[in-house]
Amino acid sequence: MLTKRDLIRSAAAIAAGAAIARPSLLMAQSYPGIIEAKDIAEEGFIYGLPLVMNYAVMQEYAVDRSSGQFKAPFNEINNMHHVATPADTAVITPNSDTPYSVLWLDLRAEPMVISVPAIERQRYYSVMLIDGNTYNYGYIGTRATGTEPGDYLVVGPDWKGETPAGIKKVFRSTTPFTLAVIRTQLFNPGDMPTVEKIQAGYKAQPISTFLKQPAARAAPEVDFLPATTAGIKDNFFQYLDAALQFVPETPKDKAIRAKLARIGIGPGKTFDFKELSLEHKAEILIAMKQGDDKVDKWLATGNKVINGWNVGSFFGDEAFYNGDWLMRAGAAKGGIYGNDAVEAMYPYTRTDATGAPLDGSKHKYTLTFAPDQLPPVNAFWSVTMYDGKSQLLVKNPINRYLINSPMLSTMKTNEDGSLTLYIQKDSPGADREANWLPAPNDTIYLVMRLYWPKSEAPSILPAGQGTWQPPGIIAAN
Repeated sequence: MLTKRDLIRSAAAIAAGAAIARPSLLMAQSYPGIIEAKDIAEEGFIYGLPLVMNYAVMQEYAVDRSSGQFKAPFNEINNMHHVATPADTAVITPNSDTPYSVLWLDLRAEPMVISVPAIERQRYYSVMLIDGNTYNYGYIGTRATGTEPGDYLVVGPDWKGETPAGIKKVFRSTTPFTLAVIRTQLFNPGDMPTVEKIQAGYKAQPISTFLKQPAARAAPEVDFLPATTAGIKDNFFQYLDAALQFVPETPKDKAIRAKLARIGIGPGKTFDFKELSLEHKAEILIAMKQGDDKVDKWLATGNKVINGWNVGSFFGDEAFYNGDWLMRAGAAKGGIYGNDAVEAMYPYTRTDATGAPLDGSKHKYTLTFAPDQLPPVNAFWSVTMYDGKSQLLVKNPINRYLINSPMLSTMKTNEDGSLTLYIQKDSPGADREANWLPAPNDTIYLVMRLYWPKSEAPSILPAGQGTWQPPGIIAAN
């Protein structure tokens, strides 16, 4: 996230415009020394990265109508009648397999009821519930609850009411603002009208409306600090300070929250972060870079490497992370809002089978699935191409950002029954173009998605130990 150039630019901005804190203020508040503040900032960066990323996405999706990424205000569903393209930049590593429906929930006044329609058994769909801690705290959908219609209650951290009749299940968020991400499988481009009908059946309403009772008293208006995903690296601790207002403290994060308060971050802060001296700010910039490096190292080494692919399980609920802030930060940076392993697995790579970096400007590549060795799933699988630097989808002449299992009928297999994908920046020729996954003229980041992976052999589960392994990517001669 932070490069040397970023540090120089940010330090220059601080030197140009930041006021040095009054020494008397720092002494009065027993502000930690430079070294201790730096250590807190590094730890705070790792703890806070997912919270800041989520806060920025919430701003762009549900608060700032001029963001260019705005979807809908709180408690309203936005159904996207298309899959993600390079124009979608708010979320890194976006899924381009399934049209999304996005619902940001404000649970402060009262709980919300999410209702889903009946969906045919062969179509995968899921409603993933993610809170401000980026914990996946619940699922509705084909795997989790089946394909029958139903009404489900989502409540905030302080709700103490009774479960109403007709509610199939209650899901509790750790934060008052929370996100529901709905994925609906698209079989092919001609299937979109059917998907749109399904999306029209997704409903969200306050519990008072569901029960036909008077509405609860409205929650106070919030003057959110403006934030963008592009602005995270330059405004990290300001964004974290804002985000923590809406993330109640828990026993798991009490210690780090107390440390952050000592350097002016969070509801329990002892003074304004902007009052820091130039020296303190410079050290905190270095601490951010060191924290970011640790996140990158975890991403590179925190999973099992199989044929060049990183295979692991790093999305889940509060119990899953159990206070492992580095794993949570790595998960967010690798691709925020990912699924639990039982819902989807995400092998990813930046290297070929030999460990050499993938670079579309230097090589053409192939990825071959042996006969009867396609990814084992109950739903579907895909291989998606991203720019290696931004982790966003790559513009290309055929507007193809992935190859997935619904496309198999249009693809060519080899004489032995194996399937080869051609990963390169230029077309491999008309006879192979059906199997072409266009690459950037630069570094490459590839992600497989295995939706509802099979649990019986062959399987990618348990993560990193399964009997099925993703094949390596081979550089063409």
